[in-house]
Amino acid sequence: MSIVMAVIFYLINTMVPPLMGDIIIPGINLNADMLVGTIALIFTAIFLIRALADGLVLSDILTDIFVRRLGIKEERSPRRAARDTIYIIVVILITTALYPIINTLEPSVRDPLSIGTTYIALGIILILIYDIGRILYRIIERKAESMADRFAKMADRVKNRE
Repeated sequence: MSIVMAVIFYLINTMVPPLMGDIIIPGINLNADMLVGTIALIFTAIFLIRALADGLVLSDILTDIFVRRLGIKEERSPRRAARDTIYIIVVILITTALYPIINTLEPSVRDPLSIGTTYIALGIILILIYDIGRILYRIIERKAESMADRFAKMADRVKNRE
């Protein structure tokens, strides 16, 4: 339901502000299209965050099922990798949502802020991807060691039979 509401507010954000033209809200001296677009964008972000929180719960459940199928007993690392993936999506969404707000600023402020936002988001995403890679490497390494032990035991049994 949160995703549906986010899509509805996104559609409001894209369709309603252009229809408002140059209406100025008295007392605030602000364009109505900018106000409606900003409010719709905020509500879109709120519902997306709620949907991602629900997705986090579902990813924990799916990760547990997947990990059990692999035969790995450790629950923390795969959950953290799934959460890191969700965090990457959140960083991308927040960065994308900030650009329309940043573009309303003066060019002397807009350009450095835009570049800084991009590099900060990129740095956070790279750190999260590194963490996911480290976790997955550890999981694959343990599974490979387990399989190697099984093959060694099978080879010993075959050798002892002969």
